[in-house]
Amino acid sequence: MAATKIIDAPRNGHEMAPLNTRARGDGTHGVTIVLTAPQRNSVQSVDIPGGDPERAAWSGKMQFFLSIIGYSVGLGNIWRFPYLCQQNGGGAFLIPFMIMLILEGIPLFLIELGMGQRMRLGALGVWNTIHPWLGGIGISSCIVTLFVALYYNVIITWVFFYLFNSFRYPLPWSTCPTNGTGFALEECAKSSETTYFWYRTTLDAAPSMDEPGGLKWWIVLCLMLSWTIVFFIVMKGIQSSGKVVYFTSLFPYIVLTIFFIRGITLRGAGAGLMHMYTPKVEKLLEPTVWLDAATQVFYSFGLAFGSLIAFGSYNTPKNNCVRDVLLVSVCNAVTAIYASVVIFAILGFKATMNVDRCVASNTDILVRHAFLENKNATTLEYEHAMDKLNDTEKTLFQLSECTLSKELDNAAEGTGLAFIVFTQAIVELPGAPFWAVLFFTMLLSLGLGSQIGILEGMLCTLFDIDIIKRVKKQHVTGVVCLFCFTVGFIFCTGAGEYWLKMFDSFAGTIGLVVVALMEMIAVIFIYGHERFTEDIYQMTGYRPGLYWQLTWRYIGPVIMVCILASSIVFMVIRNPTYGAWNAELGVVEQKEYPRWVMGIALSMIMAGVLPMPIVFLMRSFQCLKVDLDIHQGSIRRNETTASTKEMIDNDDDNMSPDMPPQDSLAATRFTIGDFEN
Repeated sequence: MAATKIIDAPRNGHEMAPLNTRARGDGTHGVTIVLTAPQRNSVQSVDIPGGDPERAAWSGKMQFFLSIIGYSVGLGNIWRFPYLCQQNGGGAFLIPFMIMLILEGIPLFLIELGMGQRMRLGALGVWNTIHPWLGGIGISSCIVTLFVALYYNVIITWVFFYLFNSFRYPLPWSTCPTNGTGFALEECAKSSETTYFWYRTTLDAAPSMDEPGGLKWWIVLCLMLSWTIVFFIVMKGIQSSGKVVYFTSLFPYIVLTIFFIRGITLRGAGAGLMHMYTPKVEKLLEPTVWLDAATQVFYSFGLAFGSLIAFGSYNTPKNNCVRDVLLVSVCNAVTAIYASVVIFAILGFKATMNVDRCVASNTDILVRHAFLENKNATTLEYEHAMDKLNDTEKTLFQLSECTLSKELDNAAEGTGLAFIVFTQAIVELPGAPFWAVLFFTMLLSLGLGSQIGILEGMLCTLFDIDIIKRVKKQHVTGVVCLFCFTVGFIFCTGAGEYWLKMFDSFAGTIGLVVVALMEMIAVIFIYGHERFTEDIYQMTGYRPGLYWQLTWRYIGPVIMVCILASSIVFMVIRNPTYGAWNAELGVVEQKEYPRWVMGIALSMIMAGVLPMPIVFLMRSFQCLKVDLDIHQGSIRRNETTASTKEMIDNDDDNMSPDMPPQDSLAATRFTIGDFEN
């Protein structure tokens, strides 16, 4: 009978056993310990081990739920989803959005949340537990999350600047500044008051990325304030951030409701809502509409950042994560639609005011040229006078086309919607400073909620490394925030917005999609979909059925591959450009990225993707003799399935031939650290 050799060594719980045991040269051999498969008729039949018994935990269900909501419901729900609805068929866009939510978002959401809760580890520990060769997924996720955290906090910086200026009366973006002669500055006169305040007062925008100019001290101070606040929120993990989420998650809904009540009472609100939600079903035949829906679902959930895994790891092993996923998914979708109603009700009011000003300007011109008798002409008389003029005469007299559809078609997204278009609408409201403070406080809470989740996912991954785990979390968090603040200086120059758009276009796109695809492959095809299904059943009492199996194994991966392929194709065939501010003309011009900037963009993409193949190759060929210790307990129990069979040396085939096939799926290997002398 083979002897069992126990090595008396410190048991840290993170020792990694070899994939199989061989003769040691001293006459003894290793022992393969085989456990029979768990019974499937009882939720309590298997004890679900936690990766770290001393791991932090949520103080209550509400704290967990609000943290997830605060993370997943972010700025994209306010300034991205309404734009996509408007551009992709209005109300018809809700059809592909809901389909992609069901087929892509919810299944991958459950994979991340479920694996985090099952393993009670961060992203790095989870993927190392499934198989050491997959450790690169956690590293890639951490790197991409770092890139996103760098520029996401810059948006919070700009929100702070606008929030501070919102306490002034009148609002500084309500009028153009004047020169010494009392006339408006030419740059402002050629653009608009809100556009000038954004590009010149806030950003002091440079003409191009090649001429960034110096640091803008007001942006540097706001950036320092942003990172300081973020540090104090996350420095103790969920013990500190869990208290803040009650504000960051609930306050945006209070503000949205206030804006909703005010917005639907404004003149033109109905026109804005009709323009947005009138379905254009023919748009559904365009592939880009479905791609936009899939991409929006992917990013609105915050998938592949590692944050959902971290949040899940703080749950108790018996938490009903399936119910949580469904509740958060519904809440996310409803919030996006609700925010769209609020945004376009306000934009409908703004468009109506712009049309009134346009008609008043045209009326003055028509009166001066005797096409109308006086300025008090009725709407019918005004339209009759305009109809009598041909296009040449309208151009000659500098008459403008005044229609609601034209005003509402001037769509904007992202910073353009928040800092230019919506601020103009706020100026039109009575008591404008009050509404400005409310709006930017809402954006601040949304941004902080997402930033907390992003950093928590990254820090949780770092603390899976034993060396870093020994350092106080406050110190590690401080170093990370200081590093991000220092790198963030590139966003404080005149080219800051250009850099942010470059990061947004390259750093957080392809890398995240690749990570998400590899996560799905790792869990469903390597960890095993049957085993993951069993894990969900053991934790929740609910066994995922046909819908989950089809989306996990087939539909979800296909959608992710389509998003990845289309992103690469569009990046290649469409020469990447950025919008640079032309101060002389008062407009935004599209310019090509300099080659050195594209080199940086390519480097960021590779930095987010390469750790996966590098770790796989180095560990499969045993290039690294010593690996970083992973969080305690992450490699203590490593079960295999039929899908991992080929990844394990054939020496493991020496199991008893009498073992039933279903029992072989539960073959389990333990490290020496799991046993006591």
